[in-house]
Formats: sequence, C-alpha cells, structure tokens
Amino acid sequence: MGYRKTPLVNGEFYHLYNRGNSRQKIFFDDNDYRRFVKLLFICNSAKQVNFRDDIIEKKIDAWDFDRGETIVSIGAWVLMPNHFHIYLISPESPEDGLRGENNIVIFMRKLCTAYSKYINTKYKRTGSLFEGRFKSVHVSDDIQAKYLFSYIHLNPIKLFQKNWKEEGIQNKIEALAFLDKYKWSSYEDYLLKERIENRLLDRKSFPEYFSTKKNFQREIFEWFKLFP
Repeated sequence: MGYRKTPLVNGEFYHLYNRGNSRQKIFFDDNDYRRFVKLLFICNSAKQVNFRDDIIEKKIDAWDFDRGETIVSIGAWVLMPNHFHIYLISPESPEDGLRGENNIVIFMRKLCTAYSKYINTKYKRTGSLFEGRFKSVHVSDDIQAKYLFSYIHLNPIKLFQKNWKEEGIQNKIEALAFLDKYKWSSYEDYLLKERIENRLLDRKSFPEYFSTKKNFQREIFEWFKLFP
C-alpha cells in the first residue's frame, strides 16, 4: 500500500473517507447505495468474500451471510453521491490480519475493490472509480470524536442546502425532515429506528457519548448552533 502519512494502528480510532475520481459520482441509483451498504457488512469479515459467489450464486440475502469473526468495528458512516465517510476502530490484537497487514487496510481494500468491480461491470466502464487510496485521520480525543459524529451525520444536509455551513440553514424544520429521511447513513441507527442496517454498527467498541436519542440529536447539532 506504500507510505501512509497517518499510520494505522490497532486499538485506535480513525475517520476514513474516499471520493470518486475527479470528484465524479460513485453512486448513481438506490441499488448502488444498497450494494455498498451490504458490502460494508460482508467485507467486515476475516473470510475472503466474493459477492457473486457467496451471495448471488447461493441465492441468499447479504444480511444472512455468516461473516464469522469481524475485523473492524464501525461507529458511524455516511454515503454521499461522490464520496463516503466511515468512523471505525480495529480491535487490539497480538497480530494483524492476513499477510501481516492491518485489518483496516484489509477491510477497505475488500470494500473498495468489490464496489469498484460492481460499478465497472454494471455501467460498462473502465478505470479507477476512486481518487486513489482511502484517506485516514487519527481520532485522538473526545472533542474530535464528538465533532466527527456531527460531521458525518450532518453531511447529507449539503444535498438539501449546499452553502449551509457558510450561511446557516435557511429552513431548519425542512433540513431536519430531510436528514430524518436520508437512509444512507447511521443517523437513523442513533435515533434507535428499527432497520437491518443497525447490524453494521458495533457501538460497544466506542465511548458512550450519547445516552439517549434526544441527547444524540442535541449533542451533534450544538456544533452548528441548530438548537436555540
């Protein structure tokens, strides 16, 4: 994988992200989003996984796939039309993953490779889907971690009002309604809504910043002064 400015270490928290090559879209319809979400689930496994062989050919739902031992713990995520963000940790262990590589690297390679193959096949395209390898930021303290939960879960508001950070949200009620309906993130999971995507998160591996649903909403929006 070459030199990485931010070393990836087991037992540490990281904000990972990547975007489309030349800022192009990486999600073109709801089925693309669904495939990526399912890949978030099945690629988080010590097993070698092939979506066609292990899911399609066996005629099972991806959520029924027996992952066995997971290799990372995901605390938050969001998918946007041309990029994604994931907040995770690789549990501490005496050994790294396959071939001595860090489990985060293994997980992200499996995820991005599988999704790129899916998109290139579906849309008959060639070349790199992503803008190089994934980027990583080490999350070193609680202030940074709490902000990250806000940053990730508020990302979709840019689709409602592009300049909201610079000019403030013009209609808070409609913005919140938009966010409540945006299903391609872990926001609904922290609102304790019942859905299969809950299985992506391993909240016990992260500090309990939000003791209640109301506390979660108030905490993340305080960063952007959305509450009076």
